[in-house]
Amino acid sequence: MENERENLFDTPQEAAEDAVQDAYTQEVSTAKEEDVAAQSAYAPEEAAAVCDERATPVEHTAAQSSDEQKPKKKKQKRCIGLTAAVCLMVVCSILGGIIGGIVYGLVRDAQNKPHTSPVYDGSRPSTVIDPHEVDTSKLMTPAEVYAANVNATVGISTSIVSTNFWGYQSTASAAGSGFVYSEDGYIITNYHVIQSASTIQVSFYDGTSLPATIVGVDENNDLAVLKVDAKNLQTVVIGDSSNMNVGDTVVAIGNPLGWLSFSLTCGVVSALEREITFSDGLTMNLIQTDCTINSGNSGGALFNLYGEVIGITNAKTSGSSSSGVTIDNIGYAIPLNHVRDIIDSIIEKGYISKPYIGVTIVSVTEEMQSYGLPQGVSIQSTEPGSPAEKAGLMRYDIVTHINDVQVTEHTELKKIVSESTPGDVLHLKVWRNGQTIEIELTVGETIQNATK
Repeated sequence: MENERENLFDTPQEAAEDAVQDAYTQEVSTAKEEDVAAQSAYAPEEAAAVCDERATPVEHTAAQSSDEQKPKKKKQKRCIGLTAAVCLMVVCSILGGIIGGIVYGLVRDAQNKPHTSPVYDGSRPSTVIDPHEVDTSKLMTPAEVYAANVNATVGISTSIVSTNFWGYQSTASAAGSGFVYSEDGYIITNYHVIQSASTIQVSFYDGTSLPATIVGVDENNDLAVLKVDAKNLQTVVIGDSSNMNVGDTVVAIGNPLGWLSFSLTCGVVSALEREITFSDGLTMNLIQTDCTINSGNSGGALFNLYGEVIGITNAKTSGSSSSGVTIDNIGYAIPLNHVRDIIDSIIEKGYISKPYIGVTIVSVTEEMQSYGLPQGVSIQSTEPGSPAEKAGLMRYDIVTHINDVQVTEHTELKKIVSESTPGDVLHLKVWRNGQTIEIELTVGETIQNATK
């Protein structure tokens, strides 16, 4: 039918030309199939060049007769149009593939992207603490105090061997804390931590563990000095416990429960010179703090925020009161000024050298003051040959001032004497029989055996 329609509209000459065109169309179709297979290897411009090269031979074949110039021009126009259409199809195919690939990738990424809520990462400078440089003229944070001193704190474990009535031996253990006092291995802790110990082991923050020996003790001040065989140890910095105020922040480093090694607790000074009497009858004037103090903290260091040791933790009030009220956060520490000279004496002399004046004293109560007595400290007795007797103090004298500082409680007089050095001169104002007199008293020395 196609041929019949062509005969209705074409002349004999055009029919001949159409036969040539049919042959050309079949050749182009074959060439097009080859081009489609290879089109991805060409750019659009290269594809157009390939189409032109394939069109040229067809034109030569159609132009074999030199007598048919007019039909030749007509067939050239039709070939150029067909070539342009093929090239346009190739270009569109390539561009369509590229665009389709891009769109598919975007859709796929959008579908595969997890649906999450935003997460906000904080950004701030890292806190770097240098534990090798400690400037005690400036305040530190608890973290800085810990970093600067943890290598100078120790854990202490003891074994206690006992023999029962039938001769059988049993071994018990105890644990506490301590701190390095000197580079050559002197360690400070509580007496009750090492009391009755058969062996003592000192553990350091870096994991080192060394056996220790007892150098000396002062049971009345719950103090013990130990020695380990070591050199160049990091030591604590000793502070002034008299320069503390209620409300000052303090931190304790120790080994609560004996196994929570090198723990830090933080609190404040709750009271100063708190008089505490223990179950064995020993009375001490201590720093009260709300730092958490537990079994195992005993003997550890109490630091101020200048990184200085100002106390030795040694006790706590726990349990419940007689009314059933639970007691929490009441801990105590020995003021370092009370025992500093004792520590040095044990290390340097091997015995305890204590300041001594040789009196027994009581505070003048409000009831006594109601009879006309002044506020102060009453002398109850003087020891024969003591510094007090030699200075002229007598029974019932009332000391009202020492070195121009008023004293109102017997604990204040004891503190002044304990912080003195043998040979110091104390200037006293004394009330005697209604008159005030002045007395100079030279502090003496008493020697106490430091071994147990």
